[in-house]
Amino acid sequence: MKLRILGIVVAVAALLLYMSTYTVQQDQRAILFKLGVIKQSDIKPGLHFKWPLIETVRKFDARLLTLNSQPERFLTSEKKNVMVDFFVKWRIANLDQYYRSTRGDEQRAMTRLSQIMKDGLRSEFGKRTIQEAVSGERSEIMNTLNVDANKAAQQLGIHVKDVRIVSIDLPSEVANSVYKRMEAERARVAADFRARGKEAAERIRADADRERAVILANAYKQSQMLRGQGDASAAEIYAKSYDQNPSFYAFYRSLQAYRQSFDGKNNVLVLEPDSQFFRFFNQAEGTGKR
Repeated sequence: MKLRILGIVVAVAALLLYMSTYTVQQDQRAILFKLGVIKQSDIKPGLHFKWPLIETVRKFDARLLTLNSQPERFLTSEKKNVMVDFFVKWRIANLDQYYRSTRGDEQRAMTRLSQIMKDGLRSEFGKRTIQEAVSGERSEIMNTLNVDANKAAQQLGIHVKDVRIVSIDLPSEVANSVYKRMEAERARVAADFRARGKEAAERIRADADRERAVILANAYKQSQMLRGQGDASAAEIYAKSYDQNPSFYAFYRSLQAYRQSFDGKNNVLVLEPDSQFFRFFNQAEGTGKR
Protein backbone atom coordinates (compact mmCIF):
# COMPACT_ATOMS: atom_id res chain seq x y z
CA MET A 1 0.00 0.00 0.00
CA LYS A 2 2.81 2.41 0.93
CA LEU A 3 4.63 1.51 -2.25
CA ARG A 4 1.55 2.29 -4.31
CA ILE A 5 1.13 5.65 -2.62
CA LEU A 6 4.83 6.35 -3.08
CA GLY A 7 4.57 5.48 -6.76
CA ILE A 8 1.59 7.79 -7.17
CA VAL A 9 3.45 10.62 -5.41
CA VAL A 10 6.51 10.09 -7.61
CA ALA A 11 4.35 10.04 -10.76
CA VAL A 12 2.55 13.22 -9.73
CA ALA A 13 5.85 14.87 -8.89
CA ALA A 14 7.30 13.86 -12.26
CA LEU A 15 4.20 15.15 -14.05
CA LEU A 16 4.40 18.46 -12.18
CA LEU A 17 8.09 18.71 -13.01
CA TYR A 18 7.36 18.02 -16.68
CA MET A 19 4.63 20.62 -16.70
CA SER A 20 6.89 23.12 -14.92
CA THR A 21 9.69 23.05 -17.50
CA TYR A 22 9.88 23.94 -21.17
CA THR A 23 12.65 24.18 -23.73
CA VAL A 24 13.17 26.88 -26.35
CA GLN A 25 15.21 25.78 -29.39
CA GLN A 26 17.88 27.88 -31.10
CA ASP A 27 15.55 28.74 -34.02
CA GLN A 28 12.68 29.71 -31.70
CA ARG A 29 11.52 32.53 -29.46
CA ALA A 30 8.84 32.18 -26.81
CA ILE A 31 6.30 34.19 -24.81
CA LEU A 32 5.27 33.26 -21.25
CA PHE A 33 1.62 33.89 -20.34
CA LYS A 34 0.16 34.00 -16.85
CA LEU A 35 -3.57 33.42 -16.90
CA GLY A 36 -3.65 34.62 -20.51
CA VAL A 37 -1.67 37.80 -19.89
CA ILE A 38 1.87 38.26 -21.20
CA LYS A 39 4.30 37.89 -18.33
CA GLN A 40 7.57 37.63 -20.28
CA SER A 41 8.26 37.94 -24.00
CA ASP A 42 11.14 37.09 -26.31
CA ILE A 43 12.44 34.29 -24.12
CA LYS A 44 15.84 33.15 -25.34
CA PRO A 45 16.78 29.55 -26.22
CA GLY A 46 17.40 27.15 -23.33
CA LEU A 47 15.63 25.31 -20.50
CA HIS A 48 13.12 27.39 -18.52
CA PHE A 49 10.61 26.90 -15.70
CA LYS A 50 7.00 27.94 -15.23
CA TRP A 51 4.12 27.41 -12.87
CA PRO A 52 2.03 24.51 -14.15
CA LEU A 53 -1.61 25.21 -15.04
CA ILE A 54 -1.17 28.89 -14.24
CA GLU A 55 1.48 29.82 -16.80
CA THR A 56 1.59 28.75 -20.43
CA VAL A 57 4.19 29.15 -23.16
CA ARG A 58 3.81 29.84 -26.86
CA LYS A 59 6.75 29.41 -29.24
CA PHE A 60 7.44 31.21 -32.52
CA ASP A 61 9.78 30.62 -35.45
CA ALA A 62 12.76 33.00 -35.23
CA ARG A 63 14.28 32.01 -38.56
CA LEU A 64 14.25 34.02 -41.77
CA LEU A 65 10.87 33.47 -43.41
CA THR A 66 9.77 33.92 -47.01
CA LEU A 67 6.64 35.57 -48.32
CA ASN A 68 5.92 34.28 -51.84
CA SER A 69 3.15 36.32 -53.40
CA GLN A 70 1.07 35.51 -56.45
CA PRO A 71 1.70 37.81 -59.44
CA GLU A 72 -0.24 41.02 -58.95
CA ARG A 73 -1.49 43.53 -61.53
CA PHE A 74 -0.22 47.13 -61.20
CA LEU A 75 -0.77 50.26 -63.27
CA THR A 76 2.19 52.25 -64.65
CA SER A 77 2.36 55.98 -65.28
CA GLU A 78 1.38 55.22 -68.90
CA LYS A 79 -1.88 53.68 -67.62
CA LYS A 80 -0.72 50.25 -68.75
CA ASN A 81 -1.08 47.11 -66.66
CA VAL A 82 1.88 44.93 -65.72
CA MET A 83 2.00 41.65 -63.83
CA VAL A 84 4.61 41.75 -61.04
CA ASP A 85 5.87 38.69 -59.19
CA PHE A 86 7.88 39.32 -56.01
CA PHE A 87 9.02 37.73 -52.76
CA VAL A 88 10.02 39.09 -49.35
CA LYS A 89 12.49 37.76 -46.78
CA TRP A 90 11.40 38.69 -43.23
CA ARG A 91 11.74 37.68 -39.57
CA ILE A 92 10.18 38.53 -36.25
CA ALA A 93 12.01 41.49 -34.75
CA ASN A 94 9.82 42.45 -31.75
CA LEU A 95 8.01 39.38 -30.45
CA ASP A 96 5.77 41.28 -28.06
CA GLN A 97 4.62 43.68 -30.81
CA TYR A 98 4.30 40.80 -33.26
CA TYR A 99 1.95 38.93 -30.92
CA ARG A 100 -0.15 41.98 -30.08
CA SER A 101 -0.62 42.96 -33.76
CA THR A 102 -1.13 39.50 -35.29
CA ARG A 103 -2.08 37.34 -32.25
CA GLY A 104 0.92 35.24 -33.20
CA ASP A 105 -0.69 34.04 -36.44
CA GLU A 106 2.01 33.72 -39.09
CA GLN A 107 -0.52 33.61 -41.93
CA ARG A 108 -2.13 36.82 -40.70
CA ALA A 109 1.29 38.46 -40.51
CA MET A 110 2.07 37.43 -44.09
CA THR A 111 -1.28 38.74 -45.30
CA ARG A 112 -0.68 42.15 -43.73
CA LEU A 113 2.93 42.24 -44.97
CA SER A 114 1.74 41.30 -48.46
CA GLN A 115 -0.70 44.21 -48.40
CA ILE A 116 2.09 46.58 -47.35
CA MET A 117 4.24 45.36 -50.25
CA LYS A 118 1.40 45.68 -52.78
CA ASP A 119 0.70 49.25 -51.66
CA GLY A 120 4.38 50.08 -52.06
CA LEU A 121 4.59 48.44 -55.49
CA ARG A 122 1.43 50.24 -56.63
CA SER A 123 2.97 53.56 -55.59
CA GLU A 124 6.37 52.88 -57.20
CA PHE A 125 5.02 51.57 -60.52
CA GLY A 126 2.56 54.44 -60.70
CA LYS A 127 5.53 56.81 -60.92
CA ARG A 128 7.29 55.00 -63.76
CA THR A 129 6.82 53.83 -67.32
CA ILE A 130 7.15 50.19 -68.32
CA GLN A 131 10.58 50.86 -69.83
CA GLU A 132 11.84 52.51 -66.65
CA ALA A 133 10.46 49.79 -64.40
CA VAL A 134 11.80 46.90 -66.46
CA SER A 135 15.26 48.11 -67.47
CA GLY A 136 16.73 51.04 -65.65
CA GLU A 137 15.08 51.42 -62.25
CA ARG A 138 14.26 47.92 -60.96
CA SER A 139 17.04 48.04 -58.35
CA GLU A 140 15.89 51.46 -57.21
CA ILE A 141 12.32 50.16 -56.83
CA MET A 142 13.48 47.21 -54.69
CA ASN A 143 15.65 49.43 -52.47
CA THR A 144 12.82 51.89 -51.94
CA LEU A 145 10.37 49.09 -51.16
CA ASN A 146 12.81 47.60 -48.64
CA VAL A 147 13.08 50.88 -46.74
CA ASP A 148 9.36 51.74 -46.89
CA ALA A 149 8.26 48.20 -46.00
CA ASN A 150 10.52 48.18 -42.92
CA LYS A 151 8.95 51.41 -41.69
CA ALA A 152 5.43 50.09 -42.20
CA ALA A 153 6.21 46.63 -40.79
CA GLN A 154 7.53 48.00 -37.49
CA GLN A 155 3.96 48.13 -36.19
CA LEU A 156 3.79 44.39 -36.83
CA GLY A 157 7.05 43.67 -35.00
CA ILE A 158 8.54 42.47 -38.28
CA HIS A 159 11.90 43.23 -39.90
CA VAL A 160 12.03 43.03 -43.70
CA LYS A 161 15.41 41.64 -44.68
CA ASP A 162 15.11 41.75 -48.46
CA VAL A 163 12.62 42.50 -51.24
CA ARG A 164 13.06 41.04 -54.71
CA ILE A 165 11.05 41.52 -57.88
CA VAL A 166 11.16 38.20 -59.70
CA SER A 167 9.50 39.20 -62.95
CA ILE A 168 7.60 42.02 -64.64
CA ASP A 169 5.32 40.77 -67.40
CA LEU A 170 2.51 42.13 -69.48
CA PRO A 171 -0.98 40.65 -69.01
CA SER A 172 -1.81 37.97 -71.56
CA GLU A 173 -4.41 40.11 -73.34
CA VAL A 174 -1.90 42.95 -73.67
CA ALA A 175 1.09 40.73 -74.45
CA ASN A 176 -0.56 39.33 -77.58
CA SER A 177 -1.13 42.79 -79.06
CA VAL A 178 2.39 43.84 -78.10
CA TYR A 179 3.86 40.73 -79.73
CA LYS A 180 1.85 41.39 -82.90
CA ARG A 181 3.05 44.98 -82.96
CA MET A 182 6.63 43.82 -82.43
CA GLU A 183 6.20 41.26 -85.22
CA ALA A 184 4.87 43.94 -87.57
CA GLU A 185 7.77 46.22 -86.66
CA ARG A 186 10.31 43.46 -87.27
CA ALA A 187 8.62 42.67 -90.61
CA ARG A 188 8.85 46.35 -91.58
CA VAL A 189 12.54 46.44 -90.66
CA ALA A 190 13.17 43.21 -92.59
CA ALA A 191 11.38 44.62 -95.65
CA ASP A 192 13.47 47.78 -95.41
CA PHE A 193 16.68 45.72 -95.26
CA ARG A 194 15.52 43.64 -98.25
CA ALA A 195 14.78 46.82 -100.23
CA ARG A 196 18.20 48.21 -99.38
CA GLY A 197 19.81 44.91 -100.34
CA LYS A 198 17.93 44.84 -103.64
CA GLU A 199 18.98 48.41 -104.37
CA ALA A 200 22.61 47.60 -103.56
CA ALA A 201 22.41 44.46 -105.74
CA GLU A 202 21.04 46.45 -108.68
CA ARG A 203 23.76 49.04 -108.22
CA ILE A 204 26.48 46.39 -108.07
CA ARG A 205 25.01 44.62 -111.10
CA ALA A 206 24.90 47.89 -113.07
CA ASP A 207 28.50 48.67 -112.12
CA ALA A 208 29.55 45.17 -113.14
CA ASP A 209 27.75 45.47 -116.51
CA ARG A 210 29.35 48.85 -117.10
CA GLU A 211 32.81 47.51 -116.25
CA ARG A 212 32.16 44.50 -118.50
CA ALA A 213 31.20 46.77 -121.40
CA VAL A 214 34.29 48.92 -120.83
CA ILE A 215 36.54 45.84 -120.64
CA LEU A 216 35.04 44.38 -123.84
CA ALA A 217 35.35 47.71 -125.63
CA ASN A 218 38.97 48.06 -124.58
CA ALA A 219 39.68 44.46 -125.56
CA TYR A 220 38.01 44.97 -128.96
CA LYS A 221 39.95 48.16 -129.47
CA GLN A 222 43.21 46.45 -128.56
CA SER A 223 42.40 43.45 -130.79
CA GLN A 224 41.63 45.71 -133.74
CA MET A 225 44.86 47.56 -133.18
CA LEU A 226 46.78 44.27 -133.04
CA ARG A 227 44.94 43.00 -136.10
CA GLY A 228 45.77 46.22 -137.96
CA GLN A 229 49.37 45.97 -136.93
CA GLY A 230 49.42 42.33 -138.05
CA ASP A 231 47.83 43.18 -141.39
CA ALA A 232 50.31 46.01 -141.89
CA SER A 233 53.22 43.68 -141.06
CA ALA A 234 51.84 41.03 -143.45
CA ALA A 235 51.39 43.60 -146.20
CA GLU A 236 54.90 44.86 -145.64
CA ILE A 237 56.28 41.30 -145.83
CA TYR A 238 54.25 40.62 -148.97
CA ALA A 239 55.51 43.85 -150.50
CA LYS A 240 59.11 43.03 -149.73
CA SER A 241 58.68 39.51 -151.14
CA TYR A 242 57.07 40.90 -154.27
CA ASP A 243 59.89 43.34 -154.80
CA GLN A 244 62.48 40.59 -154.61
CA ASN A 245 60.86 38.36 -157.28
CA PRO A 246 57.56 39.57 -158.72
CA SER A 247 57.16 36.62 -161.06
CA PHE A 248 57.60 34.02 -158.35
CA TYR A 249 55.31 35.95 -156.01
CA ALA A 250 52.60 36.08 -158.67
CA PHE A 251 53.05 32.35 -159.31
CA TYR A 252 52.82 31.58 -155.55
CA ARG A 253 49.69 33.67 -155.13
CA SER A 254 48.08 31.89 -158.09
CA LEU A 255 48.85 28.49 -156.57
CA GLN A 256 47.14 29.60 -153.36
CA ALA A 257 44.14 30.75 -155.36
CA TYR A 258 44.00 27.39 -157.18
CA ARG A 259 44.23 25.48 -153.89
CA GLN A 260 41.39 27.48 -152.31
CA SER A 261 39.23 27.29 -155.44
CA PHE A 262 39.56 23.54 -155.94
CA ASP A 263 39.49 22.32 -152.38
CA GLY A 264 36.38 20.14 -153.00
CA LYS A 265 35.39 17.47 -155.48
CA ASN A 266 32.35 19.32 -156.82
CA ASN A 267 33.90 22.76 -157.34
CA VAL A 268 33.15 24.26 -160.74
CA LEU A 269 34.46 27.48 -162.26
CA VAL A 270 33.07 29.01 -165.43
CA LEU A 271 35.71 31.29 -166.95
CA GLU A 272 36.67 32.61 -170.39
CA PRO A 273 39.49 30.69 -172.07
CA ASP A 274 41.79 33.68 -172.06
CA SER A 275 41.16 34.50 -168.40
CA GLN A 276 44.20 35.59 -166.39
CA PHE A 277 43.25 33.08 -163.71
CA PHE A 278 44.69 30.20 -165.78
CA ARG A 279 47.62 32.07 -167.30
CA PHE A 280 50.16 29.79 -165.66
CA PHE A 281 48.34 26.73 -167.05
CA ASN A 282 48.53 28.27 -170.48
CA GLN A 283 52.23 29.00 -170.09
CA ALA A 284 52.85 25.43 -168.99
CA GLU A 285 50.94 24.15 -171.99
CA GLY A 286 52.91 26.46 -174.37
CA THR A 287 56.21 25.32 -172.92
CA GLY A 288 55.22 21.73 -173.48
CA LYS A 289 54.57 22.41 -177.12
CA ARG A 290 57.96 23.90 -177.56
